[in-house]
Amino acid sequence: MRTWQVERRKRTRHLIELGGLVVKAGIVEMTGDDRATIYGALLWMADRLESEGGEHARTLWAEKGKEAFTAERNEELKG
Repeated sequence: MRTWQVERRKRTRHLIELGGLVVKAGIVEMTGDDRATIYGALLWMADRLESEGGEHARTLWAEKGKEAFTAERNEELKG
């Protein structure tokens, strides 16, 4: 397989995984799959991360995400 094909597949997988997070978080259902709303929320997050309190937001969001992943893994082990 050519290098560009490998890189393209890696990029595609990465994009699919990111989209999966949007679905997993329930954002698609909560917004009625309104792409403008989802994009607007992501832009708001980007603005927040670039602001003075960006590092604080990043820390809080990372912790919340880690807790959610851990809780999900624990549920899978139980079930």
